[in-house]
Amino acid sequence: MRKNNRGNLNLRDIEIIPDFIKNSEGSCLVKFGETQVVCTASVEAKLPRWLVGSQKGWVTAEYGMLPRSTHERMRREASVGKIGGRTSEIQRLIGRSLRSVVDLGLLNEKLITIDCDVLTADGGTRTAAITGGFVALKKCINYLLRQKEIKTNPISQNVAAVSCGIVKNNILLDLDYDEDSNADVDANFVITENMELAEIQSTGEKRTFSEIELTEMLKVAKNAAKILIERQNACFE
Repeated sequence: MRKNNRGNLNLRDIEIIPDFIKNSEGSCLVKFGETQVVCTASVEAKLPRWLVGSQKGWVTAEYGMLPRSTHERMRREASVGKIGGRTSEIQRLIGRSLRSVVDLGLLNEKLITIDCDVLTADGGTRTAAITGGFVALKKCINYLLRQKEIKTNPISQNVAAVSCGIVKNNILLDLDYDEDSNADVDANFVITENMELAEIQSTGEKRTFSEIELTEMLKVAKNAAKILIERQNACFE
């Protein structure tokens, strides 16, 4: 039995609170059950050096976990003096996922940074960050359009993400920390509004898995993505 009598193919309680950080051009607090992530979008005119003169903008992401987002205090990576491999990989995933639905040529050589800060971690922080990061990004784009800093909306469609795994031979959607720690197979799906795939991360943690199992997990994830995208769109009504 899952926590709160949740069905195997049900999402945790999902909440997205838009405009959570007033100083940002776009922001939200996203909750996947006990997992909570603050996502903010910031605009700068300064592009990475390798993009200067390209007539394109850029969307990137930074990700971090507060020291007590987990059961035991984590050291801030700034105090260690370097970004860990896990953090770097998640940042790159968030950035790739958001860029997949953005026409960079319409950003008028602006840099948009999506900051994703984990307040509480109970599994699925990267999928929550992508789902909330899109809301922050779209809020930011709407701000730029209102200010006439860009002329055309560069976002083609929504994008959201969700985890799915196999635990004790059962397919479970949106794994919490305990489920993720005990999963035989763990996967993250990044899915667009048109039900296209931006990315799949899938790993056999304790055993291999079949194409049939992967297809079934994808089917479950797509159904969940539709719900997440509805929650995203509700932030703009």
